[in-house]
Amino acid sequence: MSPTATGTTSTAPTARQVWARVRGAALVLALVLIGGLVLATVRSSDAHGALDPRSADPHGSLAVAELLRARGVTVTVATTLAEATAPGDADTTLLVTTPDLLTEPQQDRLRSAMERTTGRTVLVGAGQASLTTLAPGVTSAPSAPVRERAPACTLPAATRAGSVDLGGERYENSPGTTTEACYRADGLPTLLLLPGSADAGDTVLLGSPDILYNARLDQLGNASLALQLLGSKPHLVWYLPSLSDTSATADTPADDTTGDFLALIPSGWLWGALQLALAAVLAALWRSRRLGPLVTERLPVALRASEATEGRARLYRKANARDRAATVLRTATRIRLAPLLGVPVQDAHSPDRLLPALSARLPETTADPRNLLFGPAPADDATLIRLADQLDALEREVRTS
Repeated sequence: MSPTATGTTSTAPTARQVWARVRGAALVLALVLIGGLVLATVRSSDAHGALDPRSADPHGSLAVAELLRARGVTVTVATTLAEATAPGDADTTLLVTTPDLLTEPQQDRLRSAMERTTGRTVLVGAGQASLTTLAPGVTSAPSAPVRERAPACTLPAATRAGSVDLGGERYENSPGTTTEACYRADGLPTLLLLPGSADAGDTVLLGSPDILYNARLDQLGNASLALQLLGSKPHLVWYLPSLSDTSATADTPADDTTGDFLALIPSGWLWGALQLALAAVLAALWRSRRLGPLVTERLPVALRASEATEGRARLYRKANARDRAATVLRTATRIRLAPLLGVPVQDAHSPDRLLPALSARLPETTADPRNLLFGPAPADDATLIRLADQLDALEREVRTS
């Protein structure tokens, strides 16, 4: 037995080969994770305590709350809808920092509370998701950048404050509706005052919260406008909507768990997941089409031709594929006979070319060449074995003739 037959060669990929295959995907995954962590860290640090009257961060609102207290206004922080909609009176201003975060049942309850009081309601950054319920007849337009804007209206609070930092949501009200529209961006106001009635107080729509931030309060007329809008009543309820509020799921059907879960996921994460899924599909398509060159691999052991033939024969027998086995035997015999008979190999499988040459070579043969070389499939194993013997005999007869 040759040394090749006794030796063994592992066909498993080495650690270097595995690393070469996965390093690209690992690098991309690492970059995505690092980028996500950095982005989450930056955003969390920037938005910490945003619009919270207890926060001294740049985006907090402790400064305006302290100024209101100094003017005799009582500031109450509410983190649940029940606290925000507690029975109020005409001397109360309700500030809702992120009305779009409220669910539809919460918006309905808030709207009912607004209709029961003659106090003022200030909605900060209200978009179309909340305007339909909280400010009927008002629609939002694409947002505008926050920058210095002039009042351009007759609202006393705006004319006294002068230019302020405003932008964000822009509003359009129904034709014929009496409103005070100020601080316009491309013709549409970023501050809209909806007058109240005898039974309900007025509503202020503020396109962006920048005038309430600690970092911007001392710029332009931001402090003046904030104090006038929020300090017109002796009591201010500062409502910070939260996902932990039980009223957000109180009226949700018990079997709608999927919708609740998706509602808690920020839209940015959903879009990011969709982009990653699309990238994965495109990468899979790219890799599936990249077949690469053929690679010759050494067998781990030497394999005799007779063993390969016997193994294939056993597979044919196990599959009961006598027709396939007979076709292989006849095809191989025709290919070997064609050069001996002076017939081109490409015509070896043509009865009209091969059989006349064979009859001319063996005019007195007792075998039926057509049946042997182009006949039907054997009916049983014994017939198949007999066919193989007859093909061998025919080939020997041609070689010795």
